[in-house]
Amino acid sequence: MVHQYQLLGYSIVLDACSGSIHVVDPVAYDVIAMYENHTPEQIIAAMLEKYKDRPDVTRQELLQCLEDVARLKAEGKLFSADTFADMAGTFKARSGDVVKALCLHVAHTCNLNCAYCFASQGKYHGDRALMSFEVGKRALDFLIEHSGHRTNLEVDFFGGEPLMNWQVVKDLVAYARTQEAANHKKFRFTLTTNGMCIDDDVIDFANREMSNVVLSLDGRREIHDRLRVDYAGKGSYDRIVPKFQKLVAARGGKNYYMRGTFTHANPDFTKDVFHMADLGFTELSMEPVVCAPDDPAALTTEDLEVVKQQYELLAQDMLRRQKEGHPITFYHYMLDLTDGPCIYKRISGCGSGTEYMAVTPWGDLYPCHQFVGEEAWKLGNIWDGVTNPALREQFRSCNAYARRECADCWAKFYCSGGCAANAYHATGSIQGVYAAGCELFRKRIECAIALQVAQRMDPEAHS
Repeated sequence: MVHQYQLLGYSIVLDACSGSIHVVDPVAYDVIAMYENHTPEQIIAAMLEKYKDRPDVTRQELLQCLEDVARLKAEGKLFSADTFADMAGTFKARSGDVVKALCLHVAHTCNLNCAYCFASQGKYHGDRALMSFEVGKRALDFLIEHSGHRTNLEVDFFGGEPLMNWQVVKDLVAYARTQEAANHKKFRFTLTTNGMCIDDDVIDFANREMSNVVLSLDGRREIHDRLRVDYAGKGSYDRIVPKFQKLVAARGGKNYYMRGTFTHANPDFTKDVFHMADLGFTELSMEPVVCAPDDPAALTTEDLEVVKQQYELLAQDMLRRQKEGHPITFYHYMLDLTDGPCIYKRISGCGSGTEYMAVTPWGDLYPCHQFVGEEAWKLGNIWDGVTNPALREQFRSCNAYARRECADCWAKFYCSGGCAANAYHATGSIQGVYAAGCELFRKRIECAIALQVAQRMDPEAHS
């Protein structure tokens, strides 16, 4: 499966199954486009006609180009066969019932009242609650007990707003550290916060114990304050930005992410990305809102076209900033073309419901944070373990080959079949696809690859 596109001034040919990326001239680009469905003579005739004003495009040069394409095909770097389909159903089975990560919902409550919140302002369609130390301790024990031979374990402190249960967060981290040596484990903690409760204690502890901190900011004041308000309807921008700046400075500008959400109000989201960069933040992420189609925040068909143009604009500006010595990182453009995820991850996906689970304040287990509160998706609990193995098997079968819509998609080895939660909320099935999300994902991957191509082809990009 071959995907061709032109971006940032480059003609790019991606061989999806091998992962090979070729940067070619326009003639080779057109030759490759015709290669599988036309004879050599038909290709040569078409190229000589199209490029008749170019004296350098000769029959001999075209024959050489055809030889090069044939060689790449023979080497498995172009038009390569898909050899992974038969493996797709076996990868997750190999890991058995090992759990490697938990999302601890330490607070099903929040001090903000964001209109687009998928978690119903932290309540997750249920009651407000805080996780007790005893429940959190048992969750960590559950993770250790079910982690098999894995050494590295990951725990996300999530909400609602986890800082509303800050002492329990600190106590759980302290407990986990006491268990590492005896159980031959190493915990990596992440904290996601809206910033309202950040103080010096939070900054000091987070910088000492949290491998990553995710900070919620939607960008420009008028955009952020439009939806991210407190229960009195007052925007939070002016209260959180100085705290974020102080925390990031104390972290040395590393190991954090500014995470924003863009909606129908700001499909021109690059203005918000650039605003955050102007505030001094360099590690950035902006996610498209996921909500019901009739929600006022939902992206429209017209918005999607704007967003795709914005992704291109962002790639261009990131290249400019890098040349000027002021680079920024955009989460969705982080793509390792040489040492990226192994084929296991590229096929089997994030591991929600199998290797990764969310834990409610009461100790119930769900496939991930986006299913919490929906009783039909409860896997079990931290005392009895997974009591709904059939549901776990459904998630185990989710992969890049589980969805018929993915069969001919060139990006399936980058998204691994997409997000099960988004698929469910869009189609009612975890094996469906969130079509708008797929469209935007493909554009992001095109931009991410083009950005890396430009960085490699242009020496100034590394200056």
